[in-house]
Amino acid sequence: MSIKLIGFPSSGPLLRVIITLRELGLPYELEIPANIQAIKEEDYIKNKHPFGKIPVLIDGDFVINESRPICTYLVSKYQGKHNNTNLIPSDVHKAGLVGQYVSYESSYYDPPISTIIYQEIYSKKFHNKDPDPEVVKQAREELAKVLDVYEKILEGKEYLNGEYSIADIFHIPSTHYVYGIDAHSDLWDSRPNVKNWWNRLYNREAVKKTFDEIKN
Repeated sequence: MSIKLIGFPSSGPLLRVIITLRELGLPYELEIPANIQAIKEEDYIKNKHPFGKIPVLIDGDFVINESRPICTYLVSKYQGKHNNTNLIPSDVHKAGLVGQYVSYESSYYDPPISTIIYQEIYSKKFHNKDPDPEVVKQAREELAKVLDVYEKILEGKEYLNGEYSIADIFHIPSTHYVYGIDAHSDLWDSRPNVKNWWNRLYNREAVKKTFDEIKN
């Protein structure tokens, strides 16, 4: 039985899941809601996501929502079954550190970068509003401080935990969107370890295929 994934193709959380599926070698079917209202309907809220959000993953009779738990579930169930890619190490200490870096992403990296995405992309596209320069400035300053810490974390390492993991994957979609804005790419390019880390992530085959698919 195939895996079904519900979401909008340009959604960062959905892209986290797609990259994880590709890394694990898992086929899936993407179901794109007709519009935003479709995920606010009673049946969807009752059976898919109580807050009317995406992504949602359906694996047989099992339904799970929210991108980070979905990815963790996929790794727990399917890692090693279709290829040799390990996204959560079997060693309990290394696995614990992956969870630590996942927490860094959700607690420190995601809030300022999501603010920039909302201001620079979604505000224009969906609300026809110009970004608030002060809000963007503050978010940039906060993200710069986070990346200063990442620069130290990544010293002598290719990936956050030394080896590629879901912690790295969780950073990819939001970084892709903000790095693609010329005014913000310097946040990564000015920090050698961070820049090399991002280049490694962006050039992974699963990542390239995912973003090529969006373009098409």
